Amino acid sequence: MDYPLIVYILLFAIACLYSSVGHGGASGYLALMGLYGVASTTARPVALLLNCFVSIIAFLQFFSKGFFNLRLFLWLACISVPMAYLGSQWELSDVLYKKILGALLLLTSVRFFMPMNKNTDTMVAPIHYVLLVGASIGFISGLIGIGGGILLSPLLIFFRWADLKTSAGISALFIFVNSASGLIGLTHKGIVWSTDMQWMLGVALVGGLVGSFFGARYVENNKLKILLGMALCIASLKLLFI
Repeated sequence: MDYPLIVYILLFAIACLYSSVGHGGASGYLALMGLYGVASTTARPVALLLNCFVSIIAFLQFFSKGFFNLRLFLWLACISVPMAYLGSQWELSDVLYKKILGALLLLTSVRFFMPMNKNTDTMVAPIHYVLLVGASIGFISGLIGIGGGILLSPLLIFFRWADLKTSAGISALFIFVNSASGLIGLTHKGIVWSTDMQWMLGVALVGGLVGSFFGARYVENNKLKILLGMALCIASLKLLFI
């Protein structure tokens, strides 16, 4: 499928803005491809692959500035990775897939409307709650074709398990390992790649580098994030009701 130029511009914006808060952008890529009628069997592996590259770039940027919690990440990942693989083995009808994706996009948009509270007052996360969160998000990630950062980072901040930028560093690596697990699961089932994959990957990589660089070092541009949140709201409504 030959995408128009506007798709690549939006793809760059999604990678840039998502990576600025430690996300890979899979939900945004899925929404973009969904609006252009790309089947879920093609969209899921493409989104996961882009997610892997953008999220690891974001992780390296945040990690280099000291924004990471190894203990919390390991407890989350030890259960989320096998659950992401398990979720990737399930098949959803296109109608149900779009409804679930639309609901997750609403959650994503809320994430971008959240104020950037820099409060560093955090608490130790109870392990049993961490495992429950990791398992749930991991399964949903594999099922839909996302890394789970849109679900994880708001929870880390809400429960005060991590501050804003540390949650970004944790989420970025969490997204990478879950996306890789889900992608491996899809590979075992056979993948239909987009013919424009190399161009999409290149654009996403540049967007990820730009966004994560500024996100890890400077205050986020809240106006741009609100615009992205509005765009995701519109996309989610289209997937849910059309």
